[in-house]
This record gives sequence, structure tokens and C-alpha cells, in this order.
Amino acid sequence: MTSPQQITLHQQLHQFAQLSDADINLSTEFWQARTVGRHDFFNVPNSLCRHVGFIVKGIFRIYYIDPKTELEHNLYFAAENMFITSLKSLLTRTTCPYLIEALETSELMVMQYDHLQHLYERSHGWERFGRLLAEQYFLMNQLRSESLLTQTAEERYVDLVTNHPEILNRVSLSHISSYLGIKGPSLSRIRAQVAHKP
Repeated sequence: MTSPQQITLHQQLHQFAQLSDADINLSTEFWQARTVGRHDFFNVPNSLCRHVGFIVKGIFRIYYIDPKTELEHNLYFAAENMFITSLKSLLTRTTCPYLIEALETSELMVMQYDHLQHLYERSHGWERFGRLLAEQYFLMNQLRSESLLTQTAEERYVDLVTNHPEILNRVSLSHISSYLGIKGPSLSRIRAQVAHKP
């Protein structure tokens, strides 16, 4: 019997990569359900990333720790219906340079990268999935870099709450400040300014 998690995953695979039912059936044995507790990690710190995950329920932050200052810097947030992994670690077989932490108890469907490679060999649909996943991560990184170079902190805040309006209810203000590259008091000022704009 197909679980609710599998149904959600299958719907997203159809939408994300236009996978056929036959393509999806090829992968069924490889997906495993996993629960990640609040403040636990999708990946093992300082090790190879060996999995691709699909978020059925929950939200994660992707961040790195500056080795000189030991300060945490949030790069992205990932929530329901998104795929998460450390693409660089998967492709280069090097240790993951950042951490993927659950901010809520989260439900995932997870596949080993070796199994995904096996699917690439068997299906053009899965090859397309891999290409689209890589393109998605490239675009995310490009947009993130450009936003830090060309936008003010207020503009980055407006973009965040416009594209992810639920995030203020799910992510602490300290994590949002880190993502925006500012200090807590600056975020309070920005939120007040945005609230008073017509």
C-alpha cells in the first residue's frame, strides 16, 4: 500500500521532473522514510553526504560555521516539497562543508546517492531529474550570491517574506538575521520600516 508520504513524493516527482509512473516505479524500492528530530541533522557533520532527501513535512536550515570566528551563517531554508542534499559533497565525494539542521521535527523520504546513480543508468527521466536538481542548486546559489551583492538587507527581507510568508512563524528571528547578514536590532528596525510602508 502506498503511504501518504510516498503519494506526496510521487506528486512532486511528476511536477518537478515530469517523471512517468514507470520511472517512479523504478525508484520505489530505494526511497526510505526518515524522521529527523528538531535540532538533529540530515547530514553527518564533516562527513560525505550520501543521500538526497525530499521534505514531506518540516523545515531545515542550511548553514556553515566560520572556522575563524565560530559564528554560524545561514545560507538557505528548505521546507515542504523541496529536495535537500549537499550537491557539492555528492558530486565531488568530499566532506560536506555545511550543516543541514531540522528546525522542526521533520518527515523525509530519502534515497542513497548510489541508488540515484543506478536510476540514471536505467532511465532518461531520472537523468532529467538529476540535471534539474543540479540546475536548481546552481540557480539558488546564483540568486543568493547576487542578493548579497546587489540588494540591501531590507530588500532581502522583503523577498524572503514575499516568497516564503510562513517563515516568520517557523524560523527564529536570530536565524533570519543570520540569513540576511545583519544583527538582531537591525532586523527589528527593518521589520518596523516594512510594516509602516503603504
